[in-house]
Amino acid sequence: MFRLMFRQAKKHPSLIPLFIFIGAGATGATLYVMRLALFNPDVSWDKKNNPEPWNKLNPTDQYKFYSVNVDYNKLKKEGPEF
Repeated sequence: MFRLMFRQAKKHPSLIPLFIFIGAGATGATLYVMRLALFNPDVSWDKKNNPEPWNKLNPTDQYKFYSVNVDYNKLKKEGPEF
């Protein structure tokens, strides 16, 4: 498959940016899904030792990828302790 891709890129050099952007997009999507699977508090890989990891989050923990105009250091907890 890669041999065919290189052969096509030699014949048609205008396809090289297409291959680069598709590869970068696939790499970015893979890294983002890995980030969600490993660091998101909604995902629990160890159900015996930590069955509800979302209850152990502090209000100052930032778990969103990008947040606009929110200073997590000034937030206070607004709920009961579990």
